[in-house]
Amino acid sequence: MSDDYQRLLTATIDHLEILKSRGTNYVTVDSATLSSLSQPMRFAPAVSSQEARSKAAVEKVPAPAQPEIIASLPKISAATPEKQTAFTELKNRAMACVKCPNLASSRKNVVFGVGDIESPLLFVGEAPGADEDEQGEPFVGAAGQLLTRIIKAMGFSRENVYIANILKCRPDMPQGSSGNRKPTTDEMKTCLPYLLEQIDIIKPSVIVALGATAVEGLFGKSALGITKQRGNWMSFRDTPLMPTFHPAYLLRNQALSEKRKVWEDMLQVLEKLDAPISEKQRNYFLKA
Repeated sequence: MSDDYQRLLTATIDHLEILKSRGTNYVTVDSATLSSLSQPMRFAPAVSSQEARSKAAVEKVPAPAQPEIIASLPKISAATPEKQTAFTELKNRAMACVKCPNLASSRKNVVFGVGDIESPLLFVGEAPGADEDEQGEPFVGAAGQLLTRIIKAMGFSRENVYIANILKCRPDMPQGSSGNRKPTTDEMKTCLPYLLEQIDIIKPSVIVALGATAVEGLFGKSALGITKQRGNWMSFRDTPLMPTFHPAYLLRNQALSEKRKVWEDMLQVLEKLDAPISEKQRNYFLKA
C-alpha cells in the first residue's frame, strides 16, 4: 500500500468518524464513485499540460453517471442473540398461523415484515396486496416503491428501517376478482398481537402509521379520519406515532400539495429522531 493511498484512507476514515460523531448516519455516494473505488489504484507518471490536452482531445466522452444511491455508515451495534432469538421465534409462529382459516387457505405467503430490528424507525401499513403476497415482503408493489423513495429521501434505506403491516396475510378476494380489499375489524384484531410483539421486541423510537386503516388497526375506529389525523403526533404503547397518508393515496392524487403534506410529516419524524435535515430536504415539494 503506497503512502499516498494510506494517507487518503486515513483522512477518509477520520472524516467519516467526525460525521458520525455529529449524528450523521448516511452519506450520499454516486454509483460512478463506488465503481471507481472498487478498482485497483493506479498511479500514472506525470505528463506535461500539452500531452494532457492532446490525450483529452482523442479520448471518448465518459458515460453519464448513474443516479445517486445512499451508502450507510457501518452499523454501530447489532441485535443481541436474545433479541434475535425472540424475533425468530415470533416469526416462526406467525408463519404457521391459521387463526383466520379463510386467509390461511388463500394466501401464498405470510408477509411478516422486513428490515432492521435495531432500527429506531418502524413503518406500519394495513395488509399485504397481491405483489406482497407473491413475494412474501411488505410494500413491494407500486405503493411500496414510492415508500422506498420516501425512506431514501429521509436519508434511510429499506434495510435500516423496519416495515410491517397490521395483517400478515393478504385479505382474500372472491374468485375471479382483482385488486385488494380492506381488512375487517375482526381480522385486524386477530392479527394485531403479532405486530404488538414486533413493536415490543424492536422498541422503535418512532412509529409511522401509513393510512387510515393502519391507524384504525392500532387505535380503533376514529371519527376524525386520516385527513385530520395526519401530521399530529399520537402515542402508541408509549412510543411517538405519526399518522400520514398511505403511499397509494399519493399515487392516486399526485398534487404537489399532497406530497408536501406527507413530506412535512416525515420532517417531523426526522426531528423527533434528532436526525440531521439538510436545506434541500426541507424544501422538497415546495412550489418554486
